[in-house]
Amino acid sequence: MQGIVPDHAGPREGVADVTEAQIIEALLGFIDRGEATEAAFEEMALSVFAYQFANNQPYRRFAIQRSRTTLTVRHWRDIPAVPITAFKDLTLSCTAPEQAQAVFMTSGTTQGGIRGKSHHPTLVVWDRSMLVNFRQRFMQGRERIAMGILFPDEAAMPNSSLAHYLALAKQECGTPDSEGFIGAEGLDLARLIAALERAQASGEPYALLGASYSFVHLLDALAAAGRRFALPEGSRILDTGGFKGQSREMGADAFYDALSTTLGVPRAACINMYGMTELSTQFYDDGNAVCPPVKSGPHWVRSRVVDPVTGRDLPEGATGVLVHHDLAHFNCVSAILTEDAGIMTEGGFKLLGRVDGADSKGCSLAVAEFLRAARG
Repeated sequence: MQGIVPDHAGPREGVADVTEAQIIEALLGFIDRGEATEAAFEEMALSVFAYQFANNQPYRRFAIQRSRTTLTVRHWRDIPAVPITAFKDLTLSCTAPEQAQAVFMTSGTTQGGIRGKSHHPTLVVWDRSMLVNFRQRFMQGRERIAMGILFPDEAAMPNSSLAHYLALAKQECGTPDSEGFIGAEGLDLARLIAALERAQASGEPYALLGASYSFVHLLDALAAAGRRFALPEGSRILDTGGFKGQSREMGADAFYDALSTTLGVPRAACINMYGMTELSTQFYDDGNAVCPPVKSGPHWVRSRVVDPVTGRDLPEGATGVLVHHDLAHFNCVSAILTEDAGIMTEGGFKLLGRVDGADSKGCSLAVAEFLRAARG
């Protein structure tokens, strides 16, 4: 970690004393560098692990129980991953929770409504991570684009990472006429149709962004109204999340076919963002002309597919459970064992949905093991 760990230092020698301000400064520089070699990522990952090992006590106990310490962990793949549902049972934070600038919470649709929490003492790293990645993967060189947001705003959902994500996208990358179309009364269809008509007539690209289930509601409403649009070339769509419990379910191909037919945006310009409350960085694909597409993250993230019981990497092409190492998630834990099935492939991974069968049981065992160790 440049400026914190001397080049001659031993494995994480002296890093335990790194301050929050120093780790933030180093991460911002790392995000801004544009790319990173495997060696550079590893150095930064080990430094973040050392910071979390020193300051996040439940994680420290878990790591020690697995014989993973700052002296024994030599490679980023050896950093112990925390099961994602642990965020619902424990406070995983390097700083006092009451000092958090923001607390993002999961939807609470499972486990009896218990909501996982990610504490952020500052949003400066989260925001930088989001914007650098969003500009590269969604804006694709365009400075600003007119946006329509299909999700409640931060005032309505102050603990939603997606609400903050979309507000940041609109503020930093949207034109002045960008607006949201979901309020206390739900979807404002009349106002949205008017915006789509203006965009269609203007010839300027337009972007619709929101939760996947919001788009399902929109498709149903436009079908009922007998409306279709042909948005100008360069228009694009960003959806995120799934449909369960929020709207009728659709298969991926049917969903993107309907978006393309109804809005006149080719499937290749329909981008799905894969993110979660328990991370500070998002993953994108390059469109959904073919499903499932390959997703990937920026240079401060690495992903693996593992056996959930052993934690061992599976070979490319094998189906397992996704583990993400997100250096931007510095205050909690950077290595997360998800409950998402995936396959590593050239250029990234393919997301296959929630785990089931043996993998599901393996994830449950991993959670139980983590809680036993973290609680001491």
